[in-house]
Amino acid sequence: MQNHEFHPSVLREYDVRGIVGETLSPADAYAVGRSFGTIVARDGGDRVAVGYDGRLTSVEMAENLARGLNDAGIHALRIGRGPTPMLYFSVFHLAADAGIMVTGSHNPSDYNGFKLMLGHQPFFGGQIQELGRMASAGDWEDGPGGIEDHDVRPAYLDELAAAYTTDIPLSVGWDCGNGAAGDILPDLIARLPGRHVSLNDVVDGTFPAHHPDPTVAENLVQLQAAVTDGKLDLGVGFDGDGDRIGVVDGLERILWGDQLLALLSRDVLAEHPGSTIIADVKASQVLFDEVARLGGTPVMYKTGHSLIKSKMAETKSPLAGEMSGHIFFADKYYGFDDALYVAVRFLDAVAKSGQSVAELRDSLPQMVNTPEVRFDCDDTRKFQVVNEVVAALRAEGAEFSDVDGARVSTPDGWWLLRASNTQPVLVVRCESSDEDGLARLKAAVTAALVPSGVTPPAGF
Repeated sequence: MQNHEFHPSVLREYDVRGIVGETLSPADAYAVGRSFGTIVARDGGDRVAVGYDGRLTSVEMAENLARGLNDAGIHALRIGRGPTPMLYFSVFHLAADAGIMVTGSHNPSDYNGFKLMLGHQPFFGGQIQELGRMASAGDWEDGPGGIEDHDVRPAYLDELAAAYTTDIPLSVGWDCGNGAAGDILPDLIARLPGRHVSLNDVVDGTFPAHHPDPTVAENLVQLQAAVTDGKLDLGVGFDGDGDRIGVVDGLERILWGDQLLALLSRDVLAEHPGSTIIADVKASQVLFDEVARLGGTPVMYKTGHSLIKSKMAETKSPLAGEMSGHIFFADKYYGFDDALYVAVRFLDAVAKSGQSVAELRDSLPQMVNTPEVRFDCDDTRKFQVVNEVVAALRAEGAEFSDVDGARVSTPDGWWLLRASNTQPVLVVRCESSDEDGLARLKAAVTAALVPSGVTPPAGF
């Protein structure tokens, strides 16, 4: 009987991911394909779309993945190289039973992994752990599979370009970070009106320009300079696999995920009055207040793109997002996180507003907040620390939400403590209307952690 053991660190909450040659191998790719293919086959399916990003190891990983699918009796529908959202799109477009994307997402170049989709829903949590159980037991189906090659790019580009509904031109800088969005962007901007400056759109798995994560300010420096030098209206950046977005305005200021979501909510709620807009617990109170002001129903939910997608389906929400730059449109789209689509929708909204991105950003209340502060805490202890803090807050009658850790409201604003689902760290964020209030919130976090023997990092 064949069987396979994964390194314990690679079966994560939302995907399978590791360092190639250390914790992840081509044999793991085969086992993912064989185990996932078995699940699809037992569910009555036999067609799985497969895509891969621009990492140096992705082609070999995709080949072994397809071989595992084939040995489980599954037809692998190969769509080739491109961004993760193109793989998600292909599951709908090809009426596939499932999809797997070979990608290391925004991790360093020596990482790779797999994002999975079963039917039209994310595949995560306990489902990913089940892959490990099946592989270890050799609990695999056998059958004759096959390979089909499909070019979904033309249909995907049509869908992206159609989201720009006006002929008003904008001048836009784009930074693909040498990630997989570069396979699509040049053809997309050729179909949009206006002036477009493209940076780092040659796919290169060594990421020579900068790390492909647009939620880290230092990775947007090149884009900010291009906006200023070219006198552009705005700049848009993508992560390594094109499912997360970063935006800078014409004054080089960064618009974070919650600010983007607040601005995108305006058009969506005008068209769908009263609908639910979802954001994770790290998002600014400004967002939730703005959704309510616009007549929508704001829902604060757990961090994690798979969790948010599932909540969207449950609540029939047309729009959701995370601070991490994952933004999800079910309005006129499929409900998955597609940074290219979000970019076009945002440009469309900006063009039709008659305002600059800087003016739109300034139309939101301006708060002071910490970034997402992450500090080490052992995996065996991190959730326990959060539980201890929650118990103390409850005992003192504090006003807080425990949907994902503890988000505590005070007259100064709010502070958040949660345990990361993917790393051995605690996450803290604070927001206030002024610096004095922020200092008091930070002191409150520090005090809340003292009984658990935890100290936030120096300079917090």
